[in-house]
Amino acid sequence: MRAKQSRIEVHGIPIEVVRKNIKYIYFNVYPPDGRVRVAAPRRLDDEALRLAIVSRLGWIRRQRDTVQAQDPPPRLEMVTGEGHSYLGQEYRLVVVEHDGPPAVDLMNGTNLEMRVRPGTERDERETALDGWYRQRLKELVPPMISTWELAIGVAVAEWRIKKMKTRWGTCNIDARRIWLNLHLAKMPAACLEYIVVHEMVHLLERRHNGEFRAHMDRLLPQWRVQRDVLNRASTDSERHGPNR
Repeated sequence: MRAKQSRIEVHGIPIEVVRKNIKYIYFNVYPPDGRVRVAAPRRLDDEALRLAIVSRLGWIRRQRDTVQAQDPPPRLEMVTGEGHSYLGQEYRLVVVEHDGPPAVDLMNGTNLEMRVRPGTERDERETALDGWYRQRLKELVPPMISTWELAIGVAVAEWRIKKMKTRWGTCNIDARRIWLNLHLAKMPAACLEYIVVHEMVHLLERRHNGEFRAHMDRLLPQWRVQRDVLNRASTDSERHGPNR
């Protein structure tokens, strides 16, 4: 059954509500503007949910204040000297103008070379880099899925890539389809593998319950380390400026 989404306002704070097949209520506040999202059990009526939110208003306000006080991450301009990550390692971007189609390559273990036509705009350069990240995931993910299908005992019908603002991955259980965030190409390979396994385990257990965690403990005993790394990273932040 698909999650049901709605919006409410509590004491002047707009809140996104997602009702799912879960046992507990989960509160999240997201950068950069302090957006509040509450995941709640389907069985919980509107009044009980509102009371639960009111009981956490102090925490919500403190989290929003903290998030909104933070400086927004710098917007990457796709110019020579910027730092861009691939599999957890930072590379210095080097933009080279040439008369040909855009291309991106790792050079000398330290530079990420982007070749573009003269006059190529910033957004076109970002599209070229995203295309390179997408191709890298297309090379990295299929062997992971094949290996873990045998270990977990499930079959993935399809997997896809897209940019996501609040999730590193999702799973359509009925279609047996996995979605992975494009920005996983920037994170350490162990984090990418953790998300692949996490979404595949949902084909065994839909919810994040004790059974789900037991599967994760058996398959990836250190999975909480990778989860914490990803929790500290924004799914769509541009965190790196020029190298120093």
